[in-house]
Amino acid sequence: VDQIDWLVLHQANTRILDSAAARLGVPEERVIINISKFGNTSAGSVPLALDEAVRQGKIRSGDVVATAGFGAGLTAASAIFLWD
Repeated sequence: VDQIDWLVLHQANTRILDSAAARLGVPEERVIINISKFGNTSAGSVPLALDEAVRQGKIRSGDVVATAGFGAGLTAASAIFLWD
């Protein structure tokens, strides 16, 4: 976890995002949260949050990004990648 620069999770609600970050030991300033702007967009929330963070200059080349999301039918996915 100490090698992760950014945490981009399913934007279900702020309480869940804060709890996940705390349990993983990721500082809140390294968690992308945009639920107040878009609401819960289900599985689409991860790419929306990622795009917004890149456009805002938060996520930059060389950053390690951890993502996790879920959608209808108990579908889930996660990935850790190097942003280039």
